[in-house]
Amino acid sequence: MVEHNAEEFNDWCVSCGDFGILRSVELLIDEMKLDYRNLVMVSGIGCSGKGPHFVRHKISGVHTLHGRALAFAAGIKLSNPSLNVLVEAGDGDTFGIGAGHFVNAGRRNIDMTLIVHDNGVYGLTKGQASPTLHRGEKTKSLPKPNINDPINPIALALSVGYTFVARAFAYDVNGTKDLIKRAMQHKGMALVDILQPCPSYNDINTNEWYRKRVYNLDMDPVVKNIDEVPQKMGAAIARSFEWEEKIPIGVFYQNELVPTFEERLKENIPDYLENYPAIQKIEVNGDSTTVYDKLLKARKVA
Repeated sequence: MVEHNAEEFNDWCVSCGDFGILRSVELLIDEMKLDYRNLVMVSGIGCSGKGPHFVRHKISGVHTLHGRALAFAAGIKLSNPSLNVLVEAGDGDTFGIGAGHFVNAGRRNIDMTLIVHDNGVYGLTKGQASPTLHRGEKTKSLPKPNINDPINPIALALSVGYTFVARAFAYDVNGTKDLIKRAMQHKGMALVDILQPCPSYNDINTNEWYRKRVYNLDMDPVVKNIDEVPQKMGAAIARSFEWEEKIPIGVFYQNELVPTFEERLKENIPDYLENYPAIQKIEVNGDSTTVYDKLLKARKVA
């Protein structure tokens, strides 16, 4: 469990977009009346990883390994599907070393929410280009312009099975809060990619740069029947490529018609949602409750 300490030093740089995201999460926790009994925040490595430490509420939190936040979160959610699981990770954390976990979380459609602190650079390690920095851009710590094409988080998420996909702007605190809340209320794997300035290392995509470009989406993203999937997914992907002069924020796609991973598990384990691992007894009076004879018999039959 992580409990906010008013004396804990917050080492984020002045005017970092992380502050806006932190405030959005705190407002969300108040609004949804969440605490350590029903919310777990899982973070990876990078500036975003300190999110659970700096939240002013008493929450359950895990600060994990680089790129592995989604894997930890999946284990927590599947062990106790009654919990709200909120994952905070950076763009390098998520789309670099953690890309494999990002893809597989989507295709499983686990009922949890991922928010990505997306600033185009590895801010904690002095500003190297992250997977979302656009080709040709030269931020202040790069000796030469970036030579790699960027990952499009929205299009990637849609292609691998995320059933709720949204983009926010960190300095729009209430708007970001509303999008995260909607993601957490969604039944299935949700992504909120949060565009945020890095005042120390990304001197291109600044607060002023974003404010001139972001605008709210004006499309209906909700899939109401299976026949709408190709059209609505295609429209979402097309809009996700708008960037240079206009950058859309809001919900791109939402589809609750796809069964969650927990529902798929229930097909094989009928009492899974009523008797999930976190509430099962593992020992009685010091003796394991596992029936080894049954396990061995099942193994031989298989």
